[in-house]
Amino acid sequence: MSISMLVPVAIGAVAIVLLLGLLNMVRDGSPSTSQTLMRWRVGLQFVAIIVIVAAIWFKAG
Repeated sequence: MSISMLVPVAIGAVAIVLLLGLLNMVRDGSPSTSQTLMRWRVGLQFVAIIVIVAAIWFKAG
């Protein structure tokens, strides 16, 4: 499994958590759930950036 195959998985994970957070806001859900989802989103965005940079790095090299 190449690293470039992980890029859509990482982006998809960020999108799912983002949508869950938006749904929680629209439903007037718990603020603590919103904060937890925001923390997960930030962490997953960090991982996605690392995966994308690694894919570009290995493709160029």
